[in-house]
Amino acid sequence: MAALVSMTMARLHLFDLDGTLLYDTSAPVEISRQLGLEAETVALDKAISAGLIGPPEYAARVRELWADLTEAHVASAFEGAPWLGRIREVWAAIRQEGDYCAVVSLSPSFFVERLTGWGAHAAHGSLFPAVPFTEPVDPAGVLNAAAKVEIARRLCEEFGVTSADCVAYGDSFSDKDLFGAVPTSVAVNADLHLVGLATHSYMGLDLWEAYELVRHAR
Repeated sequence: MAALVSMTMARLHLFDLDGTLLYDTSAPVEISRQLGLEAETVALDKAISAGLIGPPEYAARVRELWADLTEAHVASAFEGAPWLGRIREVWAAIRQEGDYCAVVSLSPSFFVERLTGWGAHAAHGSLFPAVPFTEPVDPAGVLNAAAKVEIARRLCEEFGVTSADCVAYGDSFSDKDLFGAVPTSVAVNADLHLVGLATHSYMGLDLWEAYELVRHAR
Protein backbone atom coordinates (compact mmCIF):
# COMPACT_ATOMS: atom_id res chain seq x y z
CA MET A 1 0.00 0.00 0.00
CA ALA A 2 1.44 3.35 -1.04
CA ALA A 3 2.32 5.72 1.77
CA LEU A 4 0.05 8.69 2.20
CA VAL A 5 1.81 11.99 1.56
CA SER A 6 0.60 15.10 3.36
CA MET A 7 0.50 18.08 1.04
CA THR A 8 0.77 21.35 2.97
CA MET A 9 0.30 24.65 1.21
CA ALA A 10 3.05 27.21 1.74
CA ARG A 11 2.15 30.25 3.78
CA LEU A 12 2.89 33.94 3.31
CA HIS A 13 3.77 35.95 6.42
CA LEU A 14 3.08 39.68 5.99
CA PHE A 15 4.83 42.07 8.38
CA ASP A 16 4.08 45.72 9.07
CA LEU A 17 7.11 47.89 9.88
CA ASP A 18 6.29 50.94 11.99
CA GLY A 19 5.38 49.96 15.53
CA THR A 20 5.63 46.28 14.62
CA LEU A 21 9.14 45.34 13.54
CA LEU A 22 10.22 48.72 14.91
CA TYR A 23 9.32 49.05 18.58
CA ASP A 24 7.31 52.15 19.54
CA THR A 25 8.58 54.23 16.64
CA SER A 26 8.41 54.63 12.87
CA ALA A 27 10.95 54.67 10.07
CA PRO A 28 10.29 58.38 9.36
CA VAL A 29 10.93 59.25 13.02
CA GLU A 30 14.19 57.28 13.00
CA ILE A 31 15.25 58.96 9.75
CA SER A 32 14.35 62.40 11.09
CA ARG A 33 16.32 61.71 14.27
CA GLN A 34 19.46 61.75 12.11
CA LEU A 35 18.59 65.30 11.01
CA GLY A 36 17.55 66.63 14.40
CA LEU A 37 13.91 66.72 13.29
CA GLU A 38 12.46 63.97 15.46
CA ALA A 39 9.86 66.16 17.21
CA GLU A 40 8.44 67.44 13.94
CA THR A 41 7.98 63.92 12.60
CA VAL A 42 6.49 62.58 15.84
CA ALA A 43 3.88 65.34 15.46
CA LEU A 44 3.16 64.17 11.91
CA ASP A 45 2.85 60.55 13.13
CA LYS A 46 0.29 61.67 15.70
CA ALA A 47 -1.62 63.65 13.07
CA ILE A 48 -1.89 60.72 10.65
CA SER A 49 -2.81 58.32 13.46
CA ALA A 50 -5.62 60.69 14.48
CA GLY A 51 -6.86 60.93 10.89
CA LEU A 52 -6.03 64.65 10.68
CA ILE A 53 -3.90 64.11 7.56
CA GLY A 54 -3.77 61.30 5.00
CA PRO A 55 -0.78 59.31 3.72
CA PRO A 56 -0.12 61.55 0.66
CA GLU A 57 0.06 64.72 2.77
CA TYR A 58 2.20 62.94 5.35
CA ALA A 59 4.64 61.79 2.65
CA ALA A 60 4.85 65.27 1.13
CA ARG A 61 5.55 66.87 4.50
CA VAL A 62 8.29 64.46 5.56
CA ARG A 63 9.82 64.88 2.10
CA GLU A 64 10.04 68.61 2.82
CA LEU A 65 11.65 67.94 6.21
CA TRP A 66 14.25 65.70 4.58
CA ALA A 67 15.66 68.23 2.14
CA ASP A 68 19.20 67.49 3.37
CA LEU A 69 18.79 63.72 3.65
CA THR A 70 21.66 61.52 2.42
CA GLU A 71 22.17 57.79 2.06
CA ALA A 72 24.48 57.94 5.08
CA HIS A 73 21.60 59.29 7.19
CA VAL A 74 19.33 56.48 5.98
CA ALA A 75 21.93 53.81 6.73
CA SER A 76 22.50 55.21 10.24
CA ALA A 77 18.76 55.34 10.90
CA PHE A 78 18.33 51.74 9.79
CA GLU A 79 21.27 50.41 11.76
CA GLY A 80 20.43 52.32 14.94
CA ALA A 81 16.66 51.79 15.00
CA PRO A 82 15.01 49.87 17.89
CA TRP A 83 14.17 46.65 16.06
CA LEU A 84 12.41 43.76 17.71
CA GLY A 85 14.72 40.88 18.54
CA ARG A 86 15.35 37.88 16.26
CA ILE A 87 13.76 39.25 13.08
CA ARG A 88 16.36 37.57 10.88
CA GLU A 89 15.99 34.29 12.79
CA VAL A 90 12.22 34.34 12.24
CA TRP A 91 12.59 34.96 8.53
CA ALA A 92 15.22 32.23 8.24
CA ALA A 93 12.83 29.81 9.96
CA ILE A 94 10.00 30.83 7.64
CA ARG A 95 12.22 30.14 4.64
CA GLN A 96 13.29 26.80 6.12
CA GLU A 97 9.62 25.83 6.45
CA GLY A 98 9.18 26.50 2.73
CA ASP A 99 7.05 29.56 3.49
CA TYR A 100 7.40 33.19 2.40
CA CYS A 101 7.84 36.46 4.29
CA ALA A 102 7.27 40.02 3.14
CA VAL A 103 7.15 43.50 4.61
CA VAL A 104 4.37 45.86 3.54
CA SER A 105 4.57 49.35 5.04
CA LEU A 106 3.38 52.89 4.46
CA SER A 107 6.94 54.09 5.21
CA PRO A 108 9.37 55.14 2.47
CA SER A 109 10.43 52.44 0.04
CA PHE A 110 14.12 53.37 0.33
CA PHE A 111 14.03 52.33 4.00
CA VAL A 112 11.64 49.38 3.79
CA GLU A 113 13.49 47.70 0.92
CA ARG A 114 16.62 47.35 3.04
CA LEU A 115 14.85 44.50 4.84
CA THR A 116 15.34 42.16 1.90
CA GLY A 117 18.94 42.06 3.11
CA TRP A 118 17.66 40.50 6.33
CA GLY A 119 15.85 37.70 4.55
CA ALA A 120 12.46 39.06 3.51
CA HIS A 121 11.34 37.68 0.15
CA ALA A 122 9.81 41.07 -0.68
CA ALA A 123 9.55 44.53 0.88
CA HIS A 124 7.10 47.20 -0.27
CA GLY A 125 6.79 50.78 0.94
CA SER A 126 5.49 54.11 -0.31
CA LEU A 127 7.44 55.11 -3.40
CA PHE A 128 9.79 58.01 -2.73
CA PRO A 129 12.32 59.55 -5.12
CA ALA A 130 15.93 58.47 -4.76
CA VAL A 131 18.03 59.99 -1.97
CA PRO A 132 19.25 62.74 -2.07
CA PHE A 133 15.93 64.13 -3.29
CA THR A 134 15.67 66.09 -6.51
CA GLU A 135 11.97 65.37 -7.15
CA PRO A 136 8.74 65.56 -5.16
CA VAL A 137 6.85 62.50 -3.91
CA ASP A 138 4.27 61.23 -6.39
CA PRO A 139 0.99 60.87 -4.43
CA ALA A 140 0.05 57.92 -6.64
CA GLY A 141 2.91 55.90 -5.16
CA VAL A 142 2.00 56.53 -1.52
CA LEU A 143 0.44 53.50 0.15
CA ASN A 144 -2.58 53.37 2.46
CA ALA A 145 -4.38 50.63 4.40
CA ALA A 146 -6.28 49.42 1.34
CA ALA A 147 -3.06 49.29 -0.70
CA LYS A 148 -1.63 46.80 1.79
CA VAL A 149 -4.41 44.38 0.88
CA GLU A 150 -3.79 44.86 -2.83
CA ILE A 151 -0.05 44.29 -2.43
CA ALA A 152 -0.79 41.17 -0.39
CA ARG A 153 -2.99 39.90 -3.22
CA ARG A 154 -0.21 40.46 -5.76
CA LEU A 155 2.31 38.72 -3.52
CA CYS A 156 -0.05 35.74 -3.20
CA GLU A 157 -0.11 35.46 -6.98
CA GLU A 158 3.67 35.80 -7.17
CA PHE A 159 4.33 33.10 -4.58
CA GLY A 160 1.48 30.79 -5.58
CA VAL A 161 -0.49 30.98 -2.32
CA THR A 162 -4.00 32.15 -1.47
CA SER A 163 -5.23 34.69 1.06
CA ALA A 164 -6.29 31.72 3.19
CA ASP A 165 -2.59 30.87 3.52
CA CYS A 166 -1.56 34.30 4.85
CA VAL A 167 -0.56 35.48 8.31
CA ALA A 168 -0.47 39.22 9.02
CA TYR A 169 1.49 40.98 11.77
CA GLY A 170 0.67 44.59 12.66
CA ASP A 171 0.08 47.14 15.37
CA SER A 172 -2.28 49.90 14.27
CA PHE A 173 -5.29 51.11 12.31
CA SER A 174 -3.37 50.93 9.01
CA ASP A 175 -3.33 47.12 9.43
CA LYS A 176 -7.09 46.80 9.98
CA ASP A 177 -7.98 46.05 6.35
CA LEU A 178 -5.25 43.45 6.01
CA PHE A 179 -6.27 41.74 9.25
CA GLY A 180 -9.78 41.50 7.85
CA ALA A 181 -8.55 39.93 4.61
CA VAL A 182 -6.55 37.03 6.09
CA PRO A 183 -7.57 34.23 8.47
CA THR A 184 -4.64 34.52 10.88
CA SER A 185 -3.27 37.73 12.37
CA VAL A 186 -0.96 38.74 15.19
CA ALA A 187 -1.38 42.09 16.91
CA VAL A 188 2.17 43.04 17.93
CA ASN A 189 2.40 45.67 20.69
CA ALA A 190 -0.84 46.92 19.21
CA ASP A 191 -3.53 49.37 20.20
CA LEU A 192 -6.67 47.88 21.75
CA HIS A 193 -8.73 48.37 18.58
CA LEU A 194 -6.47 46.16 16.52
CA VAL A 195 -6.06 43.59 19.31
CA GLY A 196 -9.81 43.04 19.12
CA LEU A 197 -9.55 42.23 15.41
CA ALA A 198 -6.57 39.86 15.66
CA THR A 199 -6.60 36.10 16.15
CA HIS A 200 -3.50 36.35 18.34
CA SER A 201 -1.84 39.09 20.38
CA TYR A 202 1.75 39.62 21.51
CA MET A 203 3.32 42.23 23.77
CA GLY A 204 7.09 42.22 23.99
CA LEU A 205 10.39 42.80 22.25
CA ASP A 206 11.09 39.45 20.53
CA LEU A 207 9.57 38.69 17.13
CA TRP A 208 10.27 34.99 17.59
CA GLU A 209 7.79 34.89 20.46
CA ALA A 210 5.11 36.46 18.24
CA TYR A 211 5.93 34.02 15.44
CA GLU A 212 5.66 31.06 17.82
CA LEU A 213 1.98 31.92 18.38
CA VAL A 214 1.20 30.98 14.77
CA ARG A 215 4.20 28.91 13.73
CA HIS A 216 2.31 25.62 13.69
CA ALA A 217 -1.18 26.96 12.93
CA ARG A 218 -2.38 25.85 9.53
